[in-house]
Amino acid sequence: MPSEIISTGAVPALPEGDEAELADQPAPEIECRLCTVPPALHSQRLDKVLAVLVPEFSRTYLQQLIADGAVRRLAGTAVKPAARLAAGEQLEIELRPTQQAMAFVAQPMALDIAHEDEHLLVIRKPAGLVVHPAAGHWSGTLLNGLLAHHAGAARLPRAGIVHRLDKDTSGLMLVGKTRQAVDALVRMIAAREVRRQYVALAHGLWRCAGELEVDRPIGRDPRNRLRMAVVAGGKPARTTITRLDGNGEATLVACRLHTGRTHQIRVHLSVLGHPLVADVLYGGKPAWGLARQALHAIRLDLRHPVTDQPLSFEWGVPPDLSDAIAAAGLRYNGLHPA
Repeated sequence: MPSEIISTGAVPALPEGDEAELADQPAPEIECRLCTVPPALHSQRLDKVLAVLVPEFSRTYLQQLIADGAVRRLAGTAVKPAARLAAGEQLEIELRPTQQAMAFVAQPMALDIAHEDEHLLVIRKPAGLVVHPAAGHWSGTLLNGLLAHHAGAARLPRAGIVHRLDKDTSGLMLVGKTRQAVDALVRMIAAREVRRQYVALAHGLWRCAGELEVDRPIGRDPRNRLRMAVVAGGKPARTTITRLDGNGEATLVACRLHTGRTHQIRVHLSVLGHPLVADVLYGGKPAWGLARQALHAIRLDLRHPVTDQPLSFEWGVPPDLSDAIAAAGLRYNGLHPA
């Protein structure tokens, strides 16, 4: 069925941050989609037509779009729910991500679960998986998978997602399964009570001895709205970086986040002159067989949001990144300097 996506001129939604806290997320983009009514749907009601043309969303959400006047004929007039459409008519639909997970449909997927109990999930997110639906990625996301995984997800904001990873960043993610856990995890992340560590492969020779504390504010790049940057007046952002191994061409580092700004690790390493391998948005280049940004959320330490039990999770470096590290002539032996 013919359709076309058009930018509305709104501020673009950025990819999920390195470990972006939800409060830091930029305003979502409104996607304007043009759809043509196919012959098979001739004389059908608008609500039935939308259910076929925009299958990524629940019927409840689509009915709300109609009520809000977000579905119009191409001429610009809003369409009523009971209106019957003719084949060939063109509709303009404004798709707006909502704060409630019920706007999206459940889609069963194989989740790699490191831990699960009544209140908490820890997910091993592979590179390539989008965390939350947004313009251009309305289906096949982790949120869709969570809605299929357990019934309670539909009653939680964002299906229990309390922080995010970029599509091309792999690693461990926390997900709440109850409202009590979600609220507690949000408070804990805001209070810096969740210890988050990453492994990253960066370009260039690292010249700093010992740990490096990077404390530079991050905001939107005024020259490129798709990027973040170190800017005066940005939000405080602090990262501890430790060299694990290196040579003249590449450096393997461990990064500990103290804040969770969008793209924080990527921005801080780039401004130091060491962009991540394959992170083209921030100056990196594909190398050593790696085509996705060389960043992996390797470890989480926290207290259980409900029972207060100490928890620690680690997920080893995935094969694609491990192979790139070896091809660069480096070794990973854990989160401590070689």
